Amino acid sequence: MEQRFMGASGLRVSALTLGTMTWGDETDAQSAGTMLRDFMDAGGTTIDTAGSYVGGRSEAILGELLGDVVPRSDVVLMSKAGLSHRNGKRMGDTSRRAMLAGLDASLARLGTDHLDLWLAHIWDENVPLEETLGALEFAVSSGRVRYAGVSNYNGWQLARAATLSEVPLVANQIEYSLLERTAEQEVIPAAEHVGAGLLSWAPLGRGVLTGKYRGQTPADSRGASATMNGYVEKYVAGHPARITEALVTAAKGLRRTPLDVALSWLLEHHGVTSAVVGPRTHGQLKEVLSSSLEPLPEQITTVLNEVSKIS
Repeated sequence: MEQRFMGASGLRVSALTLGTMTWGDETDAQSAGTMLRDFMDAGGTTIDTAGSYVGGRSEAILGELLGDVVPRSDVVLMSKAGLSHRNGKRMGDTSRRAMLAGLDASLARLGTDHLDLWLAHIWDENVPLEETLGALEFAVSSGRVRYAGVSNYNGWQLARAATLSEVPLVANQIEYSLLERTAEQEVIPAAEHVGAGLLSWAPLGRGVLTGKYRGQTPADSRGASATMNGYVEKYVAGHPARITEALVTAAKGLRRTPLDVALSWLLEHHGVTSAVVGPRTHGQLKEVLSSSLEPLPEQITTVLNEVSKIS
C-alpha cells in the first residue's frame, strides 16, 4: 500500500487508514483483531480511533491488540479528543482540562505512552481557540503526542488555527467523497495553504458508493438500522443516486468495483493524504483491500467530476 507524507510534515501514513468507530459495538474484539492483522499485512500502517468511540471501547480493544497482534512500533496511531456522549447526547468540550484528560484516558486505554497523531475532534465555539491549541501544544511538548491536527474544521477555522498554533497542525480530518465535495470550496485550499494533509472520513459516501443501496436497503446495513438510517438517508436518492449510477457504470466499463473507483477518484485529488475506511466486518475490509487503487483514465475522472460537481 502506498505511503504518503501527511501535509508538509515528515509523518508517513498509508493511503488507506483503518477506522475503528464500530469496534466494541458492531465489530467485536475477535473480528477487530483479524481486520487489524489483515490490514497491516496488506501494507496499511495507520489506525484511527477516538476517545468518544463506543465510550472508549474502541480504544480499549485496539490497546489489547497492540503488541499482541501487531507491534506498536509498526502502527501510526491516531486518536481524537474533545467530543463525548452523555445520556445519549453529543457533548463537545475542547477546553484544556477536557482535552488533556481525554489524552490521558486514551493513552491508558491504548496501553501506549504516546500517539503519533492527535486531533481536536471538533470546533468548539464555547472554548477560546487559543485554549484548545494550548492543549495540543502541551501534548506535543510533553512528548505524549508526536504530531497535532484538527478534525471537522472548515476552511477559515483551519486557517485561523494554523496561524495561531505554536506547533504545526499537520492534518484536518473531514468528510469528503464523490457525494460530499463541499471541502473543495474552502477546506482544501486552506489546507494546502497551511501545509495540512486531509484525512477523508466516509470516503465511500457512508457506504452508498459501494452500490449496495441501489434499489434496495440491505437488511444488515446501517440504512436498515432504526438508529443509523439517518446517517445514510440523504445519499440514497435524488442527485446522489445519479452520482452512484454514474460510478457503477464507470466501474463496469473498467471491470473494477464501484468501491475501487470511488477510492481511486478520491486518492487522486490533491491535498488528500489518506482515506479513512471503517469496515464493520472482515468481508467489507477484504473488499477494500482487494481494490487496485490505480489511477483512473482521464475521461472517467472528467465524467465523475462533472456528474458530482456542486451545483
